[in-house]
Amino acid sequence: MTKPHLNLIAGQWCPGETVTMNRNPSDLSDEIGLYAAGGAEDVARAAAAAAEALAGWNEAGPQPRADLLDRVAALIEARATEIGTMLAREEGKILPEAIAETRRAAQVFRFFAGEALRIPGQALASVRAGVDIEITREPVGVVGLITPWNFPIAIPAWKIAPALAYGNTVVFKPADLTPGTAHLLARILHEAGCPPGVFNLVMGAGSRVGAAMLDEPLIDAISFTGSVPTGRMLARKAAEGMKKVQLEMGGKNPMVVLDDADLPTAVAACLNGAFFSTGQRCTASSRLIVQAGIHDAFVAELVRQAAALRVGPALDAASQVGPVASLSQLEGNLDYVRLAAEEGCEVVGGERLNAPTEGYFQRPALFVNARPAMRVSREEIFGPCAAVIRVADFDEALAVANDTEFGLSAGICTASLKHARNFRRRAQAGMVMVNLPTAGVDYHVPFGGRKGSSYGPREQGSYAAEFYTVVKTAYSFAG
Repeated sequence: MTKPHLNLIAGQWCPGETVTMNRNPSDLSDEIGLYAAGGAEDVARAAAAAAEALAGWNEAGPQPRADLLDRVAALIEARATEIGTMLAREEGKILPEAIAETRRAAQVFRFFAGEALRIPGQALASVRAGVDIEITREPVGVVGLITPWNFPIAIPAWKIAPALAYGNTVVFKPADLTPGTAHLLARILHEAGCPPGVFNLVMGAGSRVGAAMLDEPLIDAISFTGSVPTGRMLARKAAEGMKKVQLEMGGKNPMVVLDDADLPTAVAACLNGAFFSTGQRCTASSRLIVQAGIHDAFVAELVRQAAALRVGPALDAASQVGPVASLSQLEGNLDYVRLAAEEGCEVVGGERLNAPTEGYFQRPALFVNARPAMRVSREEIFGPCAAVIRVADFDEALAVANDTEFGLSAGICTASLKHARNFRRRAQAGMVMVNLPTAGVDYHVPFGGRKGSSYGPREQGSYAAEFYTVVKTAYSFAG
């Protein structure tokens, strides 16, 4: 048995309370390795190390922070194939997508290397003679970062990079389903010269590590991406501890297809949004809202192309869609496939598939003739499943699109500037796409939603400063 991969606390590699085996969802016989699983004591030591390192890291100024993030970006880029292969093995994303995600992480670190040198402030004239006012941003402090399994390097990057750029120190808990990619990222930060305690990795279950982070008084803020129930619980606990909080909790994203849409563009956008990355994206197009005039032609072509997608092992060059990430996730998806049939949908696809290796493979599923009130049209499935809802006109499409507790991403396919403009203005979502998939965003602009999808300041781009800094107003009288 190989030695376990360890947590990183105060610049030292440390064992956890126990270890867990990391397995490949494409090939259950592939044991990736043992990884430390920490607990409350590990979180306490990591938070203490982060608190001790905070002053020195911030007071050293922005240049060391910018230099570190730039070195990390270069190391990620240099090891993109290695990291991408690990990501594909443990999460199931096909290798080209995994390598692309890794390179996106490098871009995020490089972007925030620049942002470290552009921390904004203001000088304002006072209404009182002889008084100067300076408004500055300071780090929020020790930040706890809790990330999901579906983007195991991109989402950690867009939390870790701004946290460090703005002078904070970090306690990082990755998803216990994908510790390998997180461990490689931690190794890169360590090798790049991150000072001891500035970045700390504590792997393990959310019920142990995440709960301890919420209870830890030395952690000043929590940024979380994950499920709605966990996010709501976290918000309540964070409020009790007066911790600053940022939550991203998923979506039930609509893609509207109007009669005047270009059919190949609409089908391509929906195929990508619903099924690429095995549908395991919080921005996935899980509700396809299609106007009656184009409905039948759209469904026929989407069914044809979805059936042609090659589902297989993540490292197989022929695969276009990899496995579902875990057995529990697959079982949940299959439950929704059965539910869709019970609710009266025509179910196309969705069955479990056999492959050359034992894994969690599922054919993409369309739930045709779905209605807005059905559970499959309202609940986040987080798999390769999409409900197709027929509507009469634009007004009904917009109403159905907004009839959800979520509000992350929304899209429309249309040739009408009038309808596109109207949809951009009236869609109740944090991000709106026109003739593009609902999934797929740039790294230098804000990411986040409304309603039940997000809570707190936006992630990514210059807007990240809203969460990772606090504003100070200083008055000076020269006499």
